[in-house]
Amino acid sequence: MQKNIKNVSETEQELEIILSAEEFGTEYNQELEEAKRNIQIKGFRKGHAPAGLIKKLAGPSIEATVAEKMASKYFGEIADAEKIKPASRAQIIDVAFAPEELKITLAYEIHPEFEVKDFSGYTFTQNRYVITDEDITREINLILKGHGTLNTVDEAALSTDTVIGDVYKLNEAGETDDDQKTDNHHFTLEYLPEENPFRKALTGKKAGESVDIENDEKESAQPSRFRVVISEIKRLELPELTDELVKEITGGRFESVTDFTADVRIQLEQHFLLKSDEELLESLSAKLIEENPVPAPNSMIASFSKMLLENAKRQMGGSFPKGFDDEQFRLAMKPNAEKHAQWLMISQKIAEDATLSVSDDDIKAYADKEAEKSESMDAEEILKTYLSPEFRDYITDTILKEKIYNIIKSRVTITEEEKSIPVRQE
Repeated sequence: MQKNIKNVSETEQELEIILSAEEFGTEYNQELEEAKRNIQIKGFRKGHAPAGLIKKLAGPSIEATVAEKMASKYFGEIADAEKIKPASRAQIIDVAFAPEELKITLAYEIHPEFEVKDFSGYTFTQNRYVITDEDITREINLILKGHGTLNTVDEAALSTDTVIGDVYKLNEAGETDDDQKTDNHHFTLEYLPEENPFRKALTGKKAGESVDIENDEKESAQPSRFRVVISEIKRLELPELTDELVKEITGGRFESVTDFTADVRIQLEQHFLLKSDEELLESLSAKLIEENPVPAPNSMIASFSKMLLENAKRQMGGSFPKGFDDEQFRLAMKPNAEKHAQWLMISQKIAEDATLSVSDDDIKAYADKEAEKSESMDAEEILKTYLSPEFRDYITDTILKEKIYNIIKSRVTITEEEKSIPVRQE
């Protein structure tokens, strides 16, 4: 067997495999016999047609099958010997069949050869989110909203109130048209952007008042004028947080306001600790991609594009709306998909250079750590799950990513900066 490897680009190669009759002959004869047994030719009993006639009728099909099998047999062997790192499935692009020689040309993508630049001099700032008592109170109030009561108030509307009224579209003369009327429209002001013209105009108004509003937002093709005749102002009244309400809200998991409040703090701290780590990882990966613009194989970019498309589909309830242009979305997501592919290759290279691996002991330590997060979780059961064929690859990948992240963090300088948590509204 002879081989010739041609570099087409940094991410593409072609491999020519040249086999002698001794190397492919047995396979060819087996396929010829198989064809002879199965092909029915008029004038001959099944299985008794001359080999020459079978070759004439089924030769191209036999040769294609033999080429496919020989390519499958030898490609892996050559890839291992030559340390080729395929990034896609090898495709046969040419076959030259002769009685004494078979030439097969394969095309495939590869992981490019590159070195990660020294990143020990990089400096990053990590946000350290500070959780205050006011943040805890705000979070609890968001939870209590689901148990609150909307009451009518005879006061000017606050920016957190709901304004109810009839909405008329005004014509050019500023007159109302009953055909362009919406009855009892509810404006929940706190959910509208601060610069929304309806929020700005209705805040401070009372029931019985009439307000003319010009909607000149950028989203509108042209400015439209409306009149809102306010009929009612509703304000959400939150219930008092008591031990009994805590039991109801948590399904009995907590029995006192004190314990519930402490848990809200823990959940917020854990959430923003994770957010801080995710933001740092994003900064680290962005910098390493910028400093190491490794070319990404098209197959990898396509794979990540598909992943991003499926993620977007799930966020929309499992399907896109009618008329959604999948291909346009893929094109828009391509730069993001390329960065995902680049980061995968860079992180793999860091792991390779540091000879990182994941052992059973690593998986056990990870299981123990997860079990510590909850009294109801048993470390042995978690470990059994992690070592199962269904989960082992996923857990191994998770632990390896953690090791890569720790390697990077240990080599760069990270400074902390205190930051208030963003105000969340629901």
